[in-house]
Amino acid sequence: MNLHSLKPAEGSTKHSKRIGRGQGSGKGGTSTRGHKGAQSRSGYSRKAGFEGGQMPLYRRVPKSGFKNINRVEYTPINLSTLQYLFEKKGISSIDKDVLIQSGLASKKDLIKVLANGELKAKLEVKANAFSQKAIEAIEAQGGTAIKL
Repeated sequence: MNLHSLKPAEGSTKHSKRIGRGQGSGKGGTSTRGHKGAQSRSGYSRKAGFEGGQMPLYRRVPKSGFKNINRVEYTPINLSTLQYLFEKKGISSIDKDVLIQSGLASKKDLIKVLANGELKAKLEVKANAFSQKAIEAIEAQGGTAIKL
């Protein structure tokens, strides 16, 4: 086998349709675009969602709901997660940097501590928000909940 004798597998390649190369080719004249109309002109591009003049799906389906642009999205962290961090890594002061290093939050996230799970350790927790029960649970163990 030599480089000059390499060929693609039989039937794996096709020749492109050579349009606009004279009447004799069978694809001259209108160049497979038909006669007149927007699609025959140069520069035509079909609008996204165009269905040939039929009422498009995005107009047939009714509008519903709304997106609140003022919504603040928090990343939830449970008390059970804080307890796990204390047990596995021995961290008693938990803040955003600790959560980022352990892969539980990313840099731009806002963090809210929720009261799901059980906390048995005395912790100093710094977060953007706390649920009322989470604050009570942290302070019941002698820890502190600090809002940023």
